[in-house]
Amino acid sequence: MISQPNMKTCGRCRPLLSLRHILAVSFLFGSSRHAPMVDAVYGEPSVMSIFGSKTLRRTCLAAAACCVPLSCLQIITTGDECLVERFGKYNRKLGPGWHLLLPLVESVSFQATTREQVLDVPPQQCYTLDNAPIRADAVVYLRLTSIEAARYQVEDVRNAIMNLCLTQLREEVGKLTLDESFSSRERINKELLKDLNGVANTWGVEITRVELQNMEPSTDILAAMELQMAAERKKRAAILRSEGERMTLINEAEGRAAAAVAAAEAQKTTTILKAQAEAERQRIEAEGLKVAITTVAEALASSYGDGHEGSVKDSVEGAIQFLGLLRYLETQGKFAASDGTKVLMLPSKNALPMTYGGLKFLLDEA
Repeated sequence: MISQPNMKTCGRCRPLLSLRHILAVSFLFGSSRHAPMVDAVYGEPSVMSIFGSKTLRRTCLAAAACCVPLSCLQIITTGDECLVERFGKYNRKLGPGWHLLLPLVESVSFQATTREQVLDVPPQQCYTLDNAPIRADAVVYLRLTSIEAARYQVEDVRNAIMNLCLTQLREEVGKLTLDESFSSRERINKELLKDLNGVANTWGVEITRVELQNMEPSTDILAAMELQMAAERKKRAAILRSEGERMTLINEAEGRAAAAVAAAEAQKTTTILKAQAEAERQRIEAEGLKVAITTVAEALASSYGDGHEGSVKDSVEGAIQFLGLLRYLETQGKFAASDGTKVLMLPSKNALPMTYGGLKFLLDEA
């Protein structure tokens, strides 16, 4: 075996090198007449004399297949894509699966996922419309729609989107006052989504959602806000207390008015009922007196007989006289039964008319 003086190889490495070079020369020349030249160059005995040309080529192919380095094999998982450049120029895009690359000729220049990604935007100092300092951060959800544009239209797509989000966030917060910024999260999210998609679409990126996470004012403003909130709560409490007192007074006044109306209505109803009862009592007494007079007059008329002149008139006078005397005696009996009565004065005939004529005289004088 003849060895080259410039090659520093051991006995185990030289057969492998020989097979690789045999494969390269076989593909380049494709004929067995160049085989002796190979042997002359590398100083090894000719294998063409031992094997035929077909056997040599098959052996070279098998050896080349065994000697292919693993760096030529590119495995892409599901949800990922990569870009391949040949001699530094874009050649093709590889999808999920196994792919072979030409060594020293082709290389993977960019690999990314097509799944939705989350980009955390760090907190930054912003100023509202009324010059109030506030720290705000956000979360951006994005998805690559064109991996070629994300590689060749911008240098660092994630850094570009983050800086763009920071700039737009400061701009949107600067359009609102401090009080409006806390109540306009949804508005800020929509504006950020619109502005980011307007630029990121040219980079092959789709912004699916933007969420504003925290908005923290400075310590002084936070203390002032707490004082303002406490004063507002005290004001509301005082208003509610005064409203409660006012409603209490109104309810009490309405209750008193309703009670007075109800008392007046009850008194009215009581007076009416008393008057009706008194009228009914007098009517019943009058009817009783009428019945009594009629009964006594009939009794007296029957005692006079039919032939007596003026029997009806005399009987009525006698009945009235009798009933008047009866009432007088009842009244005297009540006076006599009282504890303070000491002397009873019997009235005269002029003071107490005992006859119908006396009553008629009194009525005529009136």
